[in-house]
Amino acid sequence: MLNKNFLIELQEYVESHLNTIKVLENKRYSLKEDTFDLHSLEIEDFIKNKRKPTLSEVLFNFIDQKNTSDPVIYKKAGIDRKHFSKIRSNPSYRPKKNTIIALALALELNQDETEELLGSAGYSLSDSDISDLVIQFCLEKKIYDINLVNEALDYFSLKPLVGLLK
Repeated sequence: MLNKNFLIELQEYVESHLNTIKVLENKRYSLKEDTFDLHSLEIEDFIKNKRKPTLSEVLFNFIDQKNTSDPVIYKKAGIDRKHFSKIRSNPSYRPKKNTIIALALALELNQDETEELLGSAGYSLSDSDISDLVIQFCLEKKIYDINLVNEALDYFSLKPLVGLLK
């Protein structure tokens, strides 16, 4: 049973490991002793075994692998320094999907790597979305120039990834 002590312990655990997530006690439910059945070690093991790297961890790992620098990538992606800094410094920040796609293009990631980067922020490319299909096509054809990708999106009257069409 989940009791108040368990929930407090869980909150402290999450806060200490993520430093940015605040687990708030939901006021609609009373935290009575022995309310639910669950062992704290089981959930801790589950989270430890299932949790994947954050977006910033995956992104900066790719930047290191490509042996490039942050300014080269954010300029190529059409992202300003302040926005990129927010991605770097705030592990819980989740930029828009198009921003992550622009970063993937700037890094010249293949489709699997792009899916990994998107997945680290909770996104994916869908085979039922025209915008995503255009992106997938560009990735398959190794078209990484953001202006060319934006032109391809514009051809279908779709929103550009970042900024305005040049």
